[in-house]
Amino acid sequence: MRRVRVLGSCGAYPEPGRACSGFLIEWDGFRLVLDLGYATLPRLLSHCPDGVVDAVVITHEHPDHCVDLHGLFRMYLYGEQRGRTLPRYCTPGVLARLEGLEPDADLRTVFDIFELPGAYRVGPFELTGVLLPHYVPNVGVRLQAGEVALAYTGDTDPDPLLATLGRDADVYIVDATDREGELLQPDRNLLTAAEAGYWATRAGARRLLLTHFWPGNDREKAAAEARSVFNGEVLIAEEDLDIPLAAN
Repeated sequence: MRRVRVLGSCGAYPEPGRACSGFLIEWDGFRLVLDLGYATLPRLLSHCPDGVVDAVVITHEHPDHCVDLHGLFRMYLYGEQRGRTLPRYCTPGVLARLEGLEPDADLRTVFDIFELPGAYRVGPFELTGVLLPHYVPNVGVRLQAGEVALAYTGDTDPDPLLATLGRDADVYIVDATDREGELLQPDRNLLTAAEAGYWATRAGARRLLLTHFWPGNDREKAAAEARSVFNGEVLIAEEDLDIPLAAN
């Protein structure tokens, strides 16, 4: 099975029945997690009851993208997976955030830590992490397996690197926060849905998956705004949505 499972789709904080940013990528038995924000761990465990995954990639240190990594750490530290290590790819701020939650534990007893940005071979994937503009260091992530590419922005301001990151991607997962007055924010570092569509078009992506919705926003309206500038398929991230991955 080759697919993306949506674990969470909200930005900032979860709405009732939803979770913040998180995705499970499955590729012929290899399981890779992209971000673990608020309320994503229970959803991950519904698909992987023992918590066993092959790699975790965290885009940045904001809690709506990383806080449930703490729960996964504790499962490996105290639970049935005790003694196993888990490769973790992240920016340095993620490590500092988790150390603040576990000041008396050595994170390296659970995690093999690989710093992003950078490029690595991760199971079937060539993983590339590039810095994108945000309030804290944030990496956009590209996963390439043969002819199939999946890309994910994390959170970002518009940047020309977005076209490169998502180049010819089968699925491009893009921040579409749409906070009220987003375009008027003096120090904005998040995208609108229309901007998500624009950069997916520039990238030549096949499908666009909108995510990181501001709580309370109209998701169908966001999708319509993205479709106004993107001619490919526009998908709305919904918890437990499965998206097959295939070559273009």
